Amino acid sequence: MEFPTPAGPTEGSGGPSPSVSVVIPALNEEKNLPYVFAKLPAGISEVVLVDGGSVDRTVEVARELRPDIVVVQQTRTGKGNALACGFRASRGDIIVMIDADGSTDPAEIPLFVRKLVAGDDFVKGSRFSHGGHSDDITRLRKLGNDGLNVVVNVLFRTHFTDLCYGYNAFWRSVVPTLDLPDTRLPRPAGGAKLWGDGFEVETMINIRAAVDGMRVGEVGSVEHRRIHGVTNLNTFRDGVRVLRTILSEYARMRRMRRVVVNPEPYGKHRDDDLKPLRARTFKD
Repeated sequence: MEFPTPAGPTEGSGGPSPSVSVVIPALNEEKNLPYVFAKLPAGISEVVLVDGGSVDRTVEVARELRPDIVVVQQTRTGKGNALACGFRASRGDIIVMIDADGSTDPAEIPLFVRKLVAGDDFVKGSRFSHGGHSDDITRLRKLGNDGLNVVVNVLFRTHFTDLCYGYNAFWRSVVPTLDLPDTRLPRPAGGAKLWGDGFEVETMINIRAAVDGMRVGEVGSVEHRRIHGVTNLNTFRDGVRVLRTILSEYARMRRMRRVVVNPEPYGKHRDDDLKPLRARTFKD
């Protein structure tokens, strides 16, 4: 499968098509990896598996399925830290983040790449727009997601249709703007996580991309049920965590607006345009 060719120069490959790195956090997913890897498009340049300390054959199976895989051991715990470790190790022009449990469909990756090549800085999947769908979400979770969407869209003047979905793709150059916790920092005493190391990372990076003024696009995505194993998500606990993230990011945005006179450091991307410190409207 060939990825789309941009009209102008790409992010840094020097060639006609962008290179694509796929980051996959994994913890005891040996049974799911054969399905996930089989659906990866042929044009993928690099697969980065971030292992969270698996006690099964996750790493061995990944290497058997894809000998050229890059395996990274995450430095602390939590999905946020795993993604930050994967982003740091990635070398592709474009980074795509998917799950190892089979819930996100790797065959959709070209849809994300096409939007980026067309001019977006950051593209997120949506289960509830553009033809997307979920085979896994419950009515209660859907209600909570809708409510959180409304809060974010009002506070940040965005047009998210699916805030709490972790299927995203973006140019590697925007990673510093996402400002995830440094992977080299030690884990806090007592087993606590640094803010951004947990599941809140999915909400955090979506909001930060929009607040920074990136060109944010959406594509329809179909969420499948986990194939093997049990999810770690908890509707009420994680819903409260997402709400806390939203409020924290709103406070962060207000602080930035008070201290930043020239928005250039927060709006400088691959075309070096000066972008205002505000959320942009999503493009279809």
